[in-house]
Amino acid sequence: MAVEKLITDHIDIWSSALQTRSTAGRGSNGKIDLYGIKKLRELILELAVRGKLVPQDPNDEPASELLKRIAAEKAELVKQGKIKKQKPLPEISEDEKPFELPSGWEWVRMDHVGHDWGQKTPENDFTYIDVGSINKELGIVAEPTIMQAQDAPSRARKIVRRNTVVYSTVRPYLLNIAVINDDFHPEPIASTAFAIVHPWEGISATFIYHYLRSPVFINYVESCQTGIAYPAINDKQFFAGVVAIPPLEEQLRIVDKVNDLMSLCAQLEQQSLISLDAHQQLVETLLATLTDSQNAEELAENWARISQHFDTLFTTEASIDALKQTILQLAVMGKLVAQDPNDEPASELLKRIEQEKAQLVKEGKIKKQKPLPPISDDEKPFELPEGWEWCRLGSVINIRAELVKPENYYDFFQVAPDIIEKGTGKVISQRTVKESGIKGPNSRFYKNQIVYSKIRPSLSKAFIAEYDGLCSADMYPLDCFLNAGYLLKVILSEVFLIQVRAAENRIKMPKLNIESLSNILIPVPPAGIQSAVFSKISQMDTFCDTLKSRLQSAQQTQLHLADALTDAALN
Repeated sequence: MAVEKLITDHIDIWSSALQTRSTAGRGSNGKIDLYGIKKLRELILELAVRGKLVPQDPNDEPASELLKRIAAEKAELVKQGKIKKQKPLPEISEDEKPFELPSGWEWVRMDHVGHDWGQKTPENDFTYIDVGSINKELGIVAEPTIMQAQDAPSRARKIVRRNTVVYSTVRPYLLNIAVINDDFHPEPIASTAFAIVHPWEGISATFIYHYLRSPVFINYVESCQTGIAYPAINDKQFFAGVVAIPPLEEQLRIVDKVNDLMSLCAQLEQQSLISLDAHQQLVETLLATLTDSQNAEELAENWARISQHFDTLFTTEASIDALKQTILQLAVMGKLVAQDPNDEPASELLKRIEQEKAQLVKEGKIKKQKPLPPISDDEKPFELPEGWEWCRLGSVINIRAELVKPENYYDFFQVAPDIIEKGTGKVISQRTVKESGIKGPNSRFYKNQIVYSKIRPSLSKAFIAEYDGLCSADMYPLDCFLNAGYLLKVILSEVFLIQVRAAENRIKMPKLNIESLSNILIPVPPAGIQSAVFSKISQMDTFCDTLKSRLQSAQQTQLHLADALTDAALN
């Protein structure tokens, strides 16, 4: 099957095979990997280096003749003293050959493909090329630095020229590969973090660039790299790698075809990203109509409009997360459950909480807090239903910090922000104090407290304790004088987080201090409504989680289809 047909006949698979990353990136879809298009790019390179991308021409001069000329050229340069004579590498064994070659191709080691120009210490101004200078998407040197000799870093050593291929040998920069297509002035010098390949005449630098990016060579590098924090491959290992060399004419045909197909992939990627962004903007716009609804009748109308298109709107994890946050926003605005005019107003509840806290202070069970400032109308984010009240968080909590030595609590569970799921209130794994290996002081927390992370970027991490335990000193254990489930949901809501971000911007360290936390405004419903709100949110969260689970299952199917299509094309 022609590769163009492989792309166009299965464009739905390449476009819809998406993978959600664990870390957010740029833009509304920063969490999404276009897995299908990534696999397609890998497939194109794999077919190219295996000789399956363009047809072979029996009239092409075989690579064996090209290699003879290269050997003669190499010997002459050594004789002239322009390059150093290298120790011969062992013959390529059958086990080292990852696939069978087409007629006219030859296996060689990387040191037969090209040479380096040696090293020097800059004596005059020079153009410094470091791994950060590489645009790895385009394979070019995009941001070189002009430096004076006295400012040269110790790594600035390797001589490069036009047509040289530079290959970063240190992860995570292994794909920082480029062909130097410019005559840089002053003279260019590259970092020793690169392996340098200056191809012999008859070897296309761009073909080598594509080969170095292919799954074949990446697999080789991963099989021999060493190191833990920064795995790397040294020059000796790099030049011992094997390369499949086609006839020169076929190299040029392959390069043209790869460039054309990668351009198609770029167009497909751009269309997919535009589509995903437009979809997310549509979802967020429609969801905003719910929170902007002025009354129950308008809310019902807006929800009915969304419900009609539910299956087409909530088709990504980002859209489902937006739905969950909207439900939470509706809840804290008092729009998710019906109000009962017979309920005792929240103002009476807050009076009782104030009296209860005063009594606990009198009994020495909690410390007296600093008085909190009154709430002005300008501070209130939105209008609340009748019977609800705005109050400061410090009015309805007590921050109980009991620092203890971990060695006295080895059998307790230990919790830190790294095992709390962001925005959900879930602790995703369990470990004892002993298993955690912590050494320094930790805070003790108690069952039914809310434990809240005060550090960036974990400010939307909190949970309700189901047991006594220890938490890192970067977390606040909170005694709750409201329904703990309701208060947790408020803490995870955008209403709360907007204020947290604003407070965080006013402090030097990326931590939320007690004063800032205590001053955050929260909406308080009548006592009778709090549990109903929490129950409704939990019910809707379960629905959204089920929706997301089904989506993830469907995504896995699409990923398997993309993998299967790739395997079928290769085999």
